[in-house]
Amino acid sequence: MSEYISMWKRCFDFSGRSTRKEYWMAYLINIIIIFILSFISQTGIDLITIYGLLIILPTLSLFIRRMHDINRSGWWIFGGLIPFVGWIIVLVFLCTRSIDENNSY
Repeated sequence: MSEYISMWKRCFDFSGRSTRKEYWMAYLINIIIIFILSFISQTGIDLITIYGLLIILPTLSLFIRRMHDINRSGWWIFGGLIPFVGWIIVLVFLCTRSIDENNSY
């Protein structure tokens, strides 16, 4: 849960680094919350839409910090737009081990 709280505390911080664990635990908790909201809401749209809008900026900054952790630019968020293989490349980057030495971020 500390990774999820960290995502919210650093939601306006687009510099620095976030570990693999921090990224994937926050992602997992977001999925669980969306799953719970889908049961709470009768239509499933209203609460999920509001929560989805709330987490856009925190998840964007978390993604960019994760890319910085492997010495990649945050612009790789657009890598998923490459047809057929873009999302695979981004997924591999998200699963890549952190770089221990100093990097440009």
